[in-house]
Amino acid sequence: MPPVYINFNGEILPADSILLTIANRGFKYGDGLFESMRLMKGKLKFPELHAERLQKGMKALKIDGYSQADGWFLKEKVEELARRNKIKHGRLRLTVYRDAEGLYTPTQNKMAYCLEIQPIDEPRYFLNERGLIMDVYTELPKPLNWLSNIKTCNSLLYVMAGIYKQQNKLDDVFLINQNRFLCEANSSNIFVWYQNHLYTPALSEGCVEGVMRQVVMKLARENNIPITEAQINPEILNQADEVFLTNATKGIQWVMGYGVKRYFNRVSKALMDELNKL
Repeated sequence: MPPVYINFNGEILPADSILLTIANRGFKYGDGLFESMRLMKGKLKFPELHAERLQKGMKALKIDGYSQADGWFLKEKVEELARRNKIKHGRLRLTVYRDAEGLYTPTQNKMAYCLEIQPIDEPRYFLNERGLIMDVYTELPKPLNWLSNIKTCNSLLYVMAGIYKQQNKLDDVFLINQNRFLCEANSSNIFVWYQNHLYTPALSEGCVEGVMRQVVMKLARENNIPITEAQINPEILNQADEVFLTNATKGIQWVMGYGVKRYFNRVSKALMDELNKL
């Protein structure tokens, strides 16, 4: 059964309500950002990490009200919406946009938001049984600037990568940055296990600063798995022993194949077990 309600600027409203006008800046200019989150057993996972990233992004985009978007705010709004929809396990999206008129230059920097929820059957994170088949998407490299680490509403790069994935019957794609180094996947961060060492693209390489990326890096250190944030040449994909992806909704997903290369999933399994212990 689809969700019945959303939270639109603090009001619980029917999910099919017509709320946005043609002047909405998120629609016209991609003037906003969003946060993808996971609900388990009626509780929001990693609220403080999500709040930290959300506040950092709002502050960078000069959207007022970022101080109120803290962990308490996220937990209260998420869990209230989950109760109204009678959902215990779900995927959430909080979209924050600049509520203003004007053309490129806004008339003000007021915050507005919409919170949505979709039910998920699983009460925990599960490693995918069938590994992902992936390729490198090279048609549109990701530019490097301080916006690169933020999940903004300007997502055309990911849309085009998604179309490429679909047309080539892939499970996901690796994205590269303007310098042709590995950046991230279409909706996830990347980890590469190579010569008994775990690597992930550094934030300076333009990847989104993922919450699950932070969690997995911390788990790796706590379990004595050597890990380095680095500049990674895509050629390493032909030599690596293991590759996996991370995001807040799915946790960890292991990659089985890239071209003719096939990978194991020993490290990803171990980290998924540690993740579920949290």
